[in-house]
Formats: sequence, structure tokens, C-alpha cells
Amino acid sequence: MSWLQRLKEGLSKTRDNLVKAIPWGEDPEAVLEELEFALIAADVGVEATQEVLEEVRQSGKKDLREALKQALTVQLEPDRFRAKIRKAGFNPNAKKSTVEPAGKVILMVGVNGVGKTTTIAKLGQYYQSKGRSVMFCAGDTFRAAGGAQLGLWGERLGIPVIQGPEGSDPAALAFDAASARKARGLDLLLVDTAGRLHTKHNLMEELAKVKRSIAKADPGEPGEVWLVLDAVTGQNGLEQAKKFHQTVGLTGVIVTKLDGTAKGGVLVPIVRTLGVPIKFIGVGEKADDLQPFDAGEFVEALLGA
Repeated sequence: MSWLQRLKEGLSKTRDNLVKAIPWGEDPEAVLEELEFALIAADVGVEATQEVLEEVRQSGKKDLREALKQALTVQLEPDRFRAKIRKAGFNPNAKKSTVEPAGKVILMVGVNGVGKTTTIAKLGQYYQSKGRSVMFCAGDTFRAAGGAQLGLWGERLGIPVIQGPEGSDPAALAFDAASARKARGLDLLLVDTAGRLHTKHNLMEELAKVKRSIAKADPGEPGEVWLVLDAVTGQNGLEQAKKFHQTVGLTGVIVTKLDGTAKGGVLVPIVRTLGVPIKFIGVGEKADDLQPFDAGEFVEALLGA
């Protein structure tokens, strides 16, 4: 099965609400009224939904589904929203939507239970397949199985892993890992961190300390800070993203478990609110079920026949 087919299958719950439930052949205003409810139910958000519907109206297209595809694709391009975000007090530090890292170190963050460690393993395998030399840092020193889990993945993939004893200082471990990557001349270091609730100020500040430690070991790094987000969390995921962004300055988001929710539209408010691109999306447990995000491809899978 191709990636696009798997993506379509993974988005089936959201697509059922956005395609099958809409009376496409009826009066355009009746279609738009139904679309409004469907988009909000898919967690696209009220403001974005109103913009999308207005763009569909003004498009002049007879094929409303094609007009909707175009309007949603635009919503998933972060450049459009950066000026507005800066006026609102954010400083997004976002880069163009590319999965080629801006530096040598990627700091991975997220709350508990989003599958961050497994996502790191999948990213390691992805970049290996592109000819990159990769190293892992098992920075989740609070979870008993955290280091062991990433160590096992490293062994399977032939990727070196910097580990420390359970309960050790994650900032010190990140410093050692960044120094080791630099000394060995490896292309990429992926740093795992302990899952933490975005509402716990002291834990979020510890995350900022990890980022500063990496910069001390390797000035200019981490070049990327990526949030792993579980699509099932819906709008609550947006609140998580805001807090992490304010603390460590996100440069990208990875959305996992899109196959387990009918709220796949949450990607839209993430991009709108943060001005940060979606880097990868995941629709399953296999390594190749995590793929680089493409807005047009995503919308086609969401709204295609």
C-alpha cells in the first residue's frame, strides 16, 4: 500500500465527516452550512472555518470540493500567519516547511504518552535512509524504561545512543551528547526529553535548561526544536503547543496518531496560531508510517474521493 493510500485510510474518520456527510450536489449555501459544522467538529477552529468558507464563496468555483481543497491547503502554509502572530506578541522563529534540519541537533519535546521516543526512532531511520549519520540522546532520565527503550532502538538501527543512569541530570546528559556528536563529526543528533505536562512551570523551565546546555556544548544548536503532538488530543494539543513554544521556541510540529481520531483538522489551528510548520505526520506504528508533511497531499487525502 502506498503512503497516500495509508494516509487516506488513516484520515478516514475525519474524511467521513467532511466528505460523506456533506450534500455536495445540493444548493451551495446548504453545502456551506453543513461544511461549517463539519470543519468545526474536525477541530479546524471557528476563525479558520470562517476564513475557509469565505474563500470558497469568493472562489467562483462550481466544484465546491475543489475550492475547499485550495482554501484548506492555504491554511496549512505557515508563512501566511507570521506577521499577525508577531503583532500578537509571539516570536515564532519558524523556518520554511522542510524536513532538512537547520542545524545538527534536533531537540524533541512533548507531553507524556504521545509516542515521542518511538517517533525519534522513526526519525532516525528516516534520516539514515537519506544517507545521514545519526546519534540519539536518551534524555528521558525520569522514566525507568525511557533510556532502555531508546537504547534498544539504537541497537536495532545501528545508531549510537548517549545514555545516563535513571534520575541523572538531563541537561548534563544533553551537553555530553552534543559534545560527542561534534567530536565524532556525525550529521545529526536527536535528543529525547522526558514527557512533561505543559502546565508544570518547573518542568518546562528544566526543558529550557536542556536547550541552553546544548548551546553551550555546540554554539548555535539545537537548530530545531520539534514538538510531538498526539492528534487525538485535539484542541487541547494547541494549548500544549503554545506553552512549549513560549518556553523553548518551537521550529516544527510532528503530529502522530492521525489514524485514531476524527479531528485531523487540528493541524490548521496549530499552523495558524504558532506560524510553525508541520514537519512530519504519522498514521500508524510502522517506521514508514511517519512521513514528511505535504499540505497538498494531506488535503487531497482528506477530501479526495
